[in-house]
Amino acid sequence: MSESVTLACVHHDPDGLLRSQAERVVTALQRIFPMIVVRTTNETPDSAIEPLLAASVTIHRAPSCGHLKLGRARREALRLGIETGAHHVLFCDFDRALHWVEYHPAELASIARLILAYDFTVLGRTRRAFDSHPRAQCATEAIVNHVFAQVSGQEWDVTAAARGVSRRAAAAILDGCPDETIGTDVSWTLFLQRTGRFAIGAIETEGLEYETADRFPKAVAAAGGIDAWKARIDADPREWALRLEIARLEVEAAGAYAHMVQ
Repeated sequence: MSESVTLACVHHDPDGLLRSQAERVVTALQRIFPMIVVRTTNETPDSAIEPLLAASVTIHRAPSCGHLKLGRARREALRLGIETGAHHVLFCDFDRALHWVEYHPAELASIARLILAYDFTVLGRTRRAFDSHPRAQCATEAIVNHVFAQVSGQEWDVTAAARGVSRRAAAAILDGCPDETIGTDVSWTLFLQRTGRFAIGAIETEGLEYETADRFPKAVAAAGGIDAWKARIDADPREWALRLEIARLEVEAAGAYAHMVQ
């Protein structure tokens, strides 16, 4: 397994909305990744993960951490990934992985090979993929990416939360970067950059386009299509409040590394 890549994911699906998609594409994921581990929440029902269990995907259950404390679940998924003995882990939210392999399978297979070139690969989005998200998400994530660039000197899209991580980089993060907030979007990269001991790169992808609509095909159709559905999301102040709070935590996490400004 010297060059193997494990897919390690976090997963929260309390209403079982991703079951049918998981059933459709889990085999395609397994063709790319010899091992798949999923840290799913206790709130996700057994019926939602039946397709994964049937495919012998490794499942680890734990309580939900919520959006703002998502770093705790991410750390657990990263640990589970390297415990498989893999050379590298591709860390990704499970709903994003499902979307990626269903709509851009060749790209995902290529990424699984390309991340072997680095200890840590920030998997971001092309401009088209970034702009496919609702405005509330684009506007607030652009702030985070801007602050990250000021601190790191790298103009990378860090807010898609997908990463390629070598065993030694994962061990360093688990030992030395205790961030348990959603700020891991920035803190993992900045922590490793600060050490100066890891090869860090970035790749823009199409497959990390907006994936949330996959859960709600009926609602999207009832709204009159994806653009109308996203407009409803952007019309909700609560969505903006959530996205602003996420951005605040991520900017705060970057602040701990502000001495790295070049």
